[in-house]
Amino acid sequence: MMKMKLRAASGLLVLGLLALAPTFARAQAKTAPGTPLQPSQELDKILSGIETQFVPLAEAMPEDKFDFAPTAAGGDFKGVRTFSGQIKHVTEANDYFLSDPPMTPAEFKAKRDAIEKLTSKADILQAFKDSFKVAHAFMAGTTAENAWKSLPNGRSRAGMAAYAMQHMMDHYGQLVVDLRLNGIIPPASRPK
Repeated sequence: MMKMKLRAASGLLVLGLLALAPTFARAQAKTAPGTPLQPSQELDKILSGIETQFVPLAEAMPEDKFDFAPTAAGGDFKGVRTFSGQIKHVTEANDYFLSDPPMTPAEFKAKRDAIEKLTSKADILQAFKDSFKVAHAFMAGTTAENAWKSLPNGRSRAGMAAYAMQHMMDHYGQLVVDLRLNGIIPPASRPK
C-alpha cells in the first residue's frame, strides 16, 4: 500500500514538474540584465505592437464610412483628413521614412501618387499593410553598427525608426476618435 502511495506521489510530482517546465524555460529564456540587445529586435517588437493595434483599427471602420471626417458640429475639425485619407497618409509616411535604401524624391512622388489614387477600402488597407512590410524590413536592417549613423536626410536609422513610430501613433490616436464618433469601439479597447 505504501509503495502505491509513493508511486502515485512520484507520478504527481513528475506531472507537476512537466507542467512547470514551460514556465522554467520561459524564465531561462529571458535576457540577463546588461546583455547587449540588437536594435533590430527591439525596434521590431515595438513596431509589431503598433501594427497589431493599428491594422485592426483601420479594418474596423465600415467601407461606407471609410471617407468619414469629423464635422464642425463635433469640434474644430475644419480641413482634417478623412479616415481613409489618414490611412493613406500613414502608408505614404511609412514608405517614405522607412524605405531602405531611402526613396528619391521622384520615387516618393510616384509612390504617393499611386496611393492617393486608391479608393476602395480593400486597396487602401492592402497598401497600408504593405507599408508595414517596408517598416519591418527597415527595422530588420538596423544594427548596433548602423543605428546611429546618419542617413541622407540627416537623421539616424534609430531616429527615423522612432520618428516614424511616433508618427504612426499620432494618427492612430486621431483615428480612434473617428471610430468613436461613429459609435465603434476601437479593437484594442474592446473587452477581452
